[in-house]
Order: sequence, then structure tokens, then C-alpha cells
Amino acid sequence: MRIGRLLLGVLLAATLAGCASDQGPGLIAGGSGVDVDTPQLRALKKQAGIADCSPGQGVAVDGGLPDVTLPCLGGGPDVPLGTLRGPMVVNVWASWCPPCREELPVYQRFAEEYAGRVAVVGIDFQDTQPRAALELARDAGVTYPLLADPESLTEGPPPGLVARGLPMVALVDAEGEVVHLEAREVTDVRELQELVSTYLDIDGPAS
Repeated sequence: MRIGRLLLGVLLAATLAGCASDQGPGLIAGGSGVDVDTPQLRALKKQAGIADCSPGQGVAVDGGLPDVTLPCLGGGPDVPLGTLRGPMVVNVWASWCPPCREELPVYQRFAEEYAGRVAVVGIDFQDTQPRAALELARDAGVTYPLLADPESLTEGPPPGLVARGLPMVALVDAEGEVVHLEAREVTDVRELQELVSTYLDIDGPAS
């Protein structure tokens, strides 16, 4: 059994100190009814300096990211999630999740320190307020690409990314396999450094 699935099973059996996914605003039946690509949102994304999303070159693999297509938050190309390849850190968050709000600057610092070595991608999960999400990202200084999942397409057991709550962190290797999946609030860059060292075999940034 793959490492990511084993770890997820253990973690879900424990008590998670994050945000339960049902704490977010309710979704409209039959779809989210949320437009994450409007002129106003595009302007806000540009103002924040958030990078555009980019589809990967691979195909969905067993044990990889969910085989779903997500829109780019604030406009840009849609991304078939399963095409992405690592080394990559994926942060699943939402504007309604207090721990998520606190940890966004940590992911940004990590993205800056590991630029060109480890990609960082955010997924705004079950969030019906894309403007609030982009404003939060702007205020946190986030510039790495952000995808939107207002319809909770990434929810569920593996290969899903969200089974119990937010925030979530996933590590993806060069073959596209999710080698680690964990519900946790990251409070320090060193935590992410330890994760990528352990699961992606990538040493810390040069001092």
C-alpha cells in the first residue's frame, strides 16, 4: 500500500485540530454557483501578483492527485489536477478556515526559499467567496498559483485530498504520486522543510 494512503488512514483515526469542511458556507445544490473568474477577480489577482495556473504535462496516475479539473482562482487556464508533477507541496485551504489564514504566509516563505526546486500550489476548497479568498491571499503576500474547488471535487478518501477537515498539506513526487497527505496547520517554515526532506528527499535551502 502506498505511503500516502497509509498515513492518511492513521491520521483520520486521530482527532484533528483543524477546520471541519462543513464549517464553510453551504453550496448550492447541483453545483457551487460560484464564478471564480470575473473582471473584478482578475484585477484583484493581478494586484496581488499571484502567479497564473499551469496545467501539467503528465496523466493521472494511481496514488496521485485526484483526476479532476479545477479552475484557476481569479482567472487563468483550468488545470487537470492529475497532470501535475512534483516535487510539489499542495496546500488545501479556505478563507473561512482560521488556521488556514494563519499559515498562508508560511507557505509563501517556503515557496520563496525553494523557488525552482519545489513548486507550491494552493487549492481554495469549498469556498463560496472567491473575492474574500483572493483578498486574504493578497494580504498574506501569497504569489504562488491558486486553484479553486468550490464544488468540493477534491473531497473524499484517497485519491481525494480532504476527508476530515482543513488545512491539508500534500506532497507530490516527480512521478505524480502523493507521497504524504496530512491534516495539519503549518506554523513554521521548518515544518515544511522537514516534510520535503523526509518525503521528497530534498534538503533545505542554502544558508
